[in-house]
Amino acid sequence: MNAAHEDRKTILVADDNPVSRELIREILEYDQYKVIEAGDGGEALAKLRAHRPDLALLDIQMPVMDGNAVIREIRADPALSRLPVAALTAYAMQGDRERALAAGFNSYITKPIEIPDFRAQVAKLLEKKEE
Repeated sequence: MNAAHEDRKTILVADDNPVSRELIREILEYDQYKVIEAGDGGEALAKLRAHRPDLALLDIQMPVMDGNAVIREIRADPALSRLPVAALTAYAMQGDRERALAAGFNSYITKPIEIPDFRAQVAKLLEKKEE
């Protein structure tokens, strides 16, 4: 593996829908990010603690632990508390974005994703991590 690949940012994608995970993984890998996947909130939390990615994208509605439960655990864990985390959700009702941000998410990405906006939000969140 060359040095360029070793320096790639790692992003955890947690979504119980395998089709959504695959689409997001393909976009991120095309953009040269390393992707770790989780199919539920419990698996996401375990992988966050084991791999310490640069960014996490969490679906709000997942089995075992939903995204809101996972974000509470992340913000309470000193080793993860500063991790940039985006809510990834099909919810787009008035107030949902504000509730997600109030819960501790740094960003709110609605599905179906708009690829240019998605890429811009990912880049912005990764910049935030470097601050």
